[in-house]
Amino acid sequence: MTKRDFFSSGRHPRLFVEAALAKAGRIEANDAQAHYLRHVLRLSSGAGVILFNGKDGEFLANLEFAGKKGAILAIGDRLRDQAAGPDLWLVFAPLKRARLELLVEKATELGVSALCPVLTQHTDNARLRLDRFRAIIIEAAEQCERLTLPDLCEPKKLDALLADWPASRRLILCDESAAAGCGVAPAFLDAVAGLPRGGSWALLVGPEGGFARPELDALRKLPFVTAVGLGPRVLRAETAAIAALVCWQAALGDWRE
Repeated sequence: MTKRDFFSSGRHPRLFVEAALAKAGRIEANDAQAHYLRHVLRLSSGAGVILFNGKDGEFLANLEFAGKKGAILAIGDRLRDQAAGPDLWLVFAPLKRARLELLVEKATELGVSALCPVLTQHTDNARLRLDRFRAIIIEAAEQCERLTLPDLCEPKKLDALLADWPASRRLILCDESAAAGCGVAPAFLDAVAGLPRGGSWALLVGPEGGFARPELDALRKLPFVTAVGLGPRVLRAETAAIAALVCWQAALGDWRE
């Protein structure tokens, strides 16, 4: 069995760690990880565990239990070199907790490089538990086999975010008014058909009540913004974000690699 076949077999749990991963090194699992390996997965000493830290690639490690609660991970062969994913931000208005946690999980699985909460005129939920989001991000990255974690940005008001927008980053505005019969935004795939792949991108999805009309008017006038529609039905905000990420990955992202 090759290293790649060993990795692809899916027989080993996968953990994100903060420590540097050097071949033949040893690191200590934190309490939650040790509990997971010992009591949830019920692994024995010598079991294989796959590790990544977002910087050094992915390594196979052997599990060694220490004392009654601890666990040591002895680093072995590198399974994958570190690789950067697409440079794609998801800019989203905060939602109710369960829907927002779903969005964070699925956006991580779909390969975003940053999650950027934005406060709009119709934003209802401005209280965000960034520590909880990070835990969801780590679990999703472990499950989906990505090598990086998306950055998690502090919330910003929409006007402040746009005032400091990087000139080279294209922004795709998911315009829900088209589905309601109030706009002329083209379908997503038509709107991006002539745009080059690669580079820096962002998707912007509004709150559950939609963008305010002045916000939409201001966004449409910005030279780096491309407005797109997401079909004839009015989608919930988390559904719109997931649909937009799927469309972007299919048209411009790493699904075509």
